[in-house]
Amino acid sequence: MRIDCVRLTVTLGIIGPALVPSMALGRITPEDYRNVGVAVPANAAIPPTVTVTDGNGRQGDLKALISRPTVLVFADYKCRTLCGPILDFVGAALENSGLDGNRYRLLVVGLDPKDGPEEADALRHAHIEAGSALDRATRFVTADVANIERLTTALGYRYHYSAGDDVYVHPAAAYVFGADARVSRVLTGLGLSGADMRLALIEASDGKIGTFGDQIRLLCSGFDPAHGVYTVKIWRMLQLTTFATILSVGVGILLLARRQRPA
Repeated sequence: MRIDCVRLTVTLGIIGPALVPSMALGRITPEDYRNVGVAVPANAAIPPTVTVTDGNGRQGDLKALISRPTVLVFADYKCRTLCGPILDFVGAALENSGLDGNRYRLLVVGLDPKDGPEEADALRHAHIEAGSALDRATRFVTADVANIERLTTALGYRYHYSAGDDVYVHPAAAYVFGADARVSRVLTGLGLSGADMRLALIEASDGKIGTFGDQIRLLCSGFDPAHGVYTVKIWRMLQLTTFATILSVGVGILLLARRQRPA
């Protein structure tokens, strides 16, 4: 299932004024905050021309790193406010999803073009356990200004940089991609549950991962793009219950008719 247009509620994930150093408050205006958010264009996907650098200094196409259902988050690697906790939330949701680490990938993309592998490694080591399944499934990358702008524009990710304070104000959004590098869902990066993450990754895989029970849960759930979470759709549950009841009654009538048929 592909999204056409998603606007994630800005207040869910933006690094707000209370969390930005006090000296920054005089330079970042309310208008700057209003311009920050997520508005995913129709059929949004990773552009084929975005080049990134991995932790070993190797450059390559970002799209080539997405060969399975993938969660992508943007981060300022030198951030001292929400970037670390957001990474914790996303990592915990992946670990609590119950999915094997070989089934998904986590991509963390640096927003600050001044950051390199050293800054990326520092954030990684602080928030992801070395040698864990999550660690093996995770890639931290950096990019220059042109590639960051190309990527964020394609994904409808709007952020603000205050040069005077070297502060990035940005949404806490977790993009979920299918293996074709197209956006499937955008989840809130705050308070993200393992159940929501599991459903999003299974949906992004077009049913190639997960169980039959997961498919039933997807049928009974609707995605709330304003809040970046899955919600139970009562009417779908009633439809499935009604169908199951009718099917059971039909099978019962058929069995009775066969028993009463003359030999």
